[in-house]
Amino acid sequence: MSNTGRPGLSSHLRGAEQTATGVSTKAVTVLGVVAVLAVALDQLVKELSTNGLTENEPVRILGGLVYLCLWRNSGAAWSVGSGHTWVFPLVAIAVTGWIGWVAVRLRSKPWAFALGLVLGGTLGNLGDRLFRDPGVLRGHVVDMISLFGPDAQYFPVFNVADMCLTVGVVLAVVLELTGRARDGSRTQSTR
Repeated sequence: MSNTGRPGLSSHLRGAEQTATGVSTKAVTVLGVVAVLAVALDQLVKELSTNGLTENEPVRILGGLVYLCLWRNSGAAWSVGSGHTWVFPLVAIAVTGWIGWVAVRLRSKPWAFALGLVLGGTLGNLGDRLFRDPGVLRGHVVDMISLFGPDAQYFPVFNVADMCLTVGVVLAVVLELTGRARDGSRTQSTR
């Protein structure tokens, strides 16, 4: 049966994937599952790190390529903004709200994966800001991975949430640059 001349029929036939409001349940599911897995892995690694590592006693692995060291960071990378710790949870809440707003229009699984990583990373670090010492909106983020040296000399010490955020943002940039829209369509290159 052909649907030519009947606009909207193809979207109706995809009803198993989209709700009556046009939300792609598959894309939102991907976003949610990726975010939950990212938060769970981040919190597991932070728990293992706080229980198994001692501050100022880095563990050298992979021939010194990676060091595991327990840091509690009140700021961003290289402790930038450590005097304004309260700003980071507000930014995280804004990012979470924006992703929620985007999710109702999301139909692309690659975008869902990217945004799920960003959301998971954001929530992982937000949890630290809200529930770790020294208190609500001032909590220090637990970091434990240092590259090339134990003291952040070459690269900031980071955690799983930071990795998820970085990979998610890079993937989102690649999707944007290659013309893949969040609604599942592809834009033509103007080059």
